[in-house]
Amino acid sequence: MTTDTPPLRAAIIPVTAIEQNCTLIWCTKTMRAAVIDPGGDLPRIKAAIAQAGVTVEKVLLTHGHIDHAGEARPLADDLGVQIEGPHEDDRFWLARLEDDGRQWGIRGVNTESDRWLVDGDTVTVGELTLDVYHTPGHTAGHVIFHHAPSRFAQVGDVLFQGSVGRTDLPGGNHKQLIESIVTKLWPLGDTHFIPGHGKPSSFAHERRHNMFVSDAALAA
Repeated sequence: MTTDTPPLRAAIIPVTAIEQNCTLIWCTKTMRAAVIDPGGDLPRIKAAIAQAGVTVEKVLLTHGHIDHAGEARPLADDLGVQIEGPHEDDRFWLARLEDDGRQWGIRGVNTESDRWLVDGDTVTVGELTLDVYHTPGHTAGHVIFHHAPSRFAQVGDVLFQGSVGRTDLPGGNHKQLIESIVTKLWPLGDTHFIPGHGKPSSFAHERRHNMFVSDAALAA
């Protein structure tokens, strides 16, 4: 009996002292890949790329916080690729990465995206096409990446297993965050996701059990 190879694979690479889930995703047909949210620890990221045996063709950013974007520019330059994402409303964060890095003890290199993304855009990785959803609330320019055929998403700091993203930093808005989850994530159905921190989960599980955004919690 043979097992079909899934079109998309993903590997989580915890980076920085904040243990952010940098994610390597790749197209199994072409072995072309993207690095999502390279916040730091570039040697660890490069080792994971080598171990997977893939060729990275772009860096993707969900948002501009230091633990997600601090070393995006050095990695992109080292690999000779461009940065796509987040939404331009996070330009503020990408322009202050160096200052934020000093505050958090993380290397930060100021940058701008080579391609700002908006709701409804798509990004490609090899022969894969991922849908882009603008999901403000944690930051104004946050986006998520969704591969419908795989029922897979990388959601940055919008939603976690059992929790949601913080909204007390500049540009954060709790009401907007909840609206992003309910109107953008829940309609995607039983999609498995990798969050920016912590363990993977699924939208269906969080909709049933998450104390912040479950149907029961929102109906209370």
